[in-house]
Amino acid sequence: MKKKILFVCLGNICRSPAAEGVMLRLLKEKNFEAEFEIDSAGILSYHAGELPDSRMRAHAARRGYSLVHRSRQVRTEDFYDFDLIIGMDDRNMDDLHDRAPSPEEWTKVHRMTDYCIKFQTDHVPDPYYSGSEGFEYVLDILEDACSGLFTSLTQDS
Repeated sequence: MKKKILFVCLGNICRSPAAEGVMLRLLKEKNFEAEFEIDSAGILSYHAGELPDSRMRAHAARRGYSLVHRSRQVRTEDFYDFDLIIGMDDRNMDDLHDRAPSPEEWTKVHRMTDYCIKFQTDHVPDPYYSGSEGFEYVLDILEDACSGLFTSLTQDS
């Protein structure tokens, strides 16, 4: 069975689609694509149907990532359909716990930075109101965290 992972941020246009893109490429490079299903969503729906932020797409493209996901809001079904639901910051974590249909689904909710290997940070900052350095920093954190996540999920394989 495939391991299903959902990355979540506020609007699903910067951090979570970037995490999805980073993880998809990592899985392809490691030849694990068939073993995982990756998606992303937002707490809020105000960007529903939109591509990721153009600045995030540009910074990601410079690193070889293609971000083509269309924004969507987290749904109740996601808590049943996904094995892991990974939030980017405290607000996302609180919102995910509030939306979880029962305490059993809370166990699926994890913080992205818990998987970091090199970076010592407790959240992935929202780069929306920052400059280029903010988008680059987010990608640095996500590359680190996705690598750690991959290792944690495949170390017994």
